[in-house]
Amino acid sequence: MEITKDSIIGDILDADVNTAEYFFAIGMHCLGCPASRGESIADACAAHGTNADELVEKLQAHFAGK
Repeated sequence: MEITKDSIIGDILDADVNTAEYFFAIGMHCLGCPASRGESIADACAAHGTNADELVEKLQAHFAGK
């Protein structure tokens, strides 16, 4: 799966529920909320004051290791 800052959180979670840990680690505890599942990584990181590029790198590494 290709992950970019424009990737939708719900799509990532649907591809691998274990990616939730990366979102939880940066304070995104609202993954069950329908609104959060429709957000892009960039939008969610902006709302939570975190670096989207760092999260994208971690998610890319996760999927590359599968």
